[in-house]
Amino acid sequence: MKWVTREFVHVDRTACPWLIKKFIDPQAEFIFVPTEKIEKVVKTNGAIPFDAPGVRLGHRNGKCSFETIIEEYHLDDTVLHELANIVHSADTRDIELALEGIGLSAIMTGARFNVEDDFEAVERATYVYEALYSYCKLKLLRWKYKDELEKMNQRQQNEFLKRKMREET
Repeated sequence: MKWVTREFVHVDRTACPWLIKKFIDPQAEFIFVPTEKIEKVVKTNGAIPFDAPGVRLGHRNGKCSFETIIEEYHLDDTVLHELANIVHSADTRDIELALEGIGLSAIMTGARFNVEDDFEAVERATYVYEALYSYCKLKLLRWKYKDELEKMNQRQQNEFLKRKMREET
């Protein structure tokens, strides 16, 4: 399937392609165009529009596009919802929701100047979102097993958490 969004990607427009490829459409192809050309691309290519003004998979009800896609596709993954807080914070500058959003925003802002085009930006951002997904998973595991972890030394904690990261996929 083809997906279309605005050119000059930043937080939401790098996070959404990662989300789409990982959880919705592994064969997704992305098209980046000026905002005024999105409707034409939708009509001529049958592309699904996202993170653009007035589209179903865009900002709405105080949510960023990443959150809207999670909601629309009924993605029920606790780790993904934790990551959505970070993406929301970075995209909307709502730093109270997740302080990590400040770092994500800084990374995606700088990253735009280290790539040739939006395709490369999205490709390189995949590593960032994979790492954040793992970070969120670890964060939730630490909370879930905090009582057990308190009884372990650092090496035991590390081994325990590595095992749980693999088990709870």
